[in-house]
Amino acid sequence: MITEYQLVQASLQAWIDTVMADFDSFLIDHALCEKKAAGMAISTLSQHPDKTAIVAAMSELAVEEMMHFREVIKLIQNRGLVLTKDEKDPYIKQLRSFASTHQDRFLLDRLLMGSVVEGRGAERFQLVADALAAYRPEEIQLAKFYKAIAQSEARHYTLFLELAYEYYSADMIAARLDEWLHKELEIMLSLALRPASH
Repeated sequence: MITEYQLVQASLQAWIDTVMADFDSFLIDHALCEKKAAGMAISTLSQHPDKTAIVAAMSELAVEEMMHFREVIKLIQNRGLVLTKDEKDPYIKQLRSFASTHQDRFLLDRLLMGSVVEGRGAERFQLVADALAAYRPEEIQLAKFYKAIAQSEARHYTLFLELAYEYYSADMIAARLDEWLHKELEIMLSLALRPASH
């Protein structure tokens, strides 16, 4: 059973440079992403109420994501910033277009997409934590916050994989996960850099 994997390619240095150059915009985007992640968890359990493992896991995940949202909101307000309206995330939009709508594959793709998104999030939040610690010593508490967020995202990507194994074979998961990882890289590299999580 695969419970850990490597992304095909790390995020570009240019991405972290873009984030650090406009950290306020990154914070606002991060808050919106946490709120959307909570909504995704609720949507997933709502669509699969008969799958007890998913209902239990996604209810817990929704609460955790909203706790993260609350913490980022505090950071935003402490900086005198204001939350903006939701905007369509081009990264998520393209990933969703790759997901199968076939009944037998729909849940698998939803879980694998969740895993890949959380895996990229873990990598990127760790980059943010490292950059803050290295270049902004006055922001050491913020660096610690993002290190904790990165660790949380890493647990989430494993959670989605474990849920996939509840309902699909290891061979099916391995083959489709490889496709998802390569598609995620293709999408990531195709998008313009911006001070955002994705």
